[in-house]
Amino acid sequence: MVQFEEKLQKFDFNHWQVHIPVADEFANQMMDKNHRRVLVWINDSEAYHMALMKAKAYWYILVNQDIRKKLRIDVGDQVTVKLERDHSEYGHELPEEFQVLMDQDKEGAAYFKALTPGHQRGLVYIITKVKSPESRMKKALAIMHHLKLAKGVLDYKQLNELIKYYNNL
Repeated sequence: MVQFEEKLQKFDFNHWQVHIPVADEFANQMMDKNHRRVLVWINDSEAYHMALMKAKAYWYILVNQDIRKKLRIDVGDQVTVKLERDHSEYGHELPEEFQVLMDQDKEGAAYFKALTPGHQRGLVYIITKVKSPESRMKKALAIMHHLKLAKGVLDYKQLNELIKYYNNL
């Protein structure tokens, strides 16, 4: 684990703007050729699963509006950052609701495991971003249903329709 202090900064050219620069010495300790996922603590917050990104001049981690609002931080604020390599399989903790479905539905699990790591991470995030166990289960069911209907080919428009359907059950 590494710890450092840095100011929250903003890119002028991109809608994904607010970020924390990460010195090369720290970024290089967290990565290898195929691995840029890290756990990030900002001002002793809970751990966030994030990715190290590269701008022309330096490495950085994006800090979205929800995190900034929750931690009451904004551009120009000095923050204390702790980084640790993220060893989780999907870049997020796999929700129990989805794990149960994967254990019970081998066909759906096979389609999920055949997806790229980025798609797997995105689907897991769709489930983990909601707090309610009931809502997580509905999203997990919708995702598994979609993967089986589409034979493992992701169509986010169709998936969103299924999620809406399951949310109204």
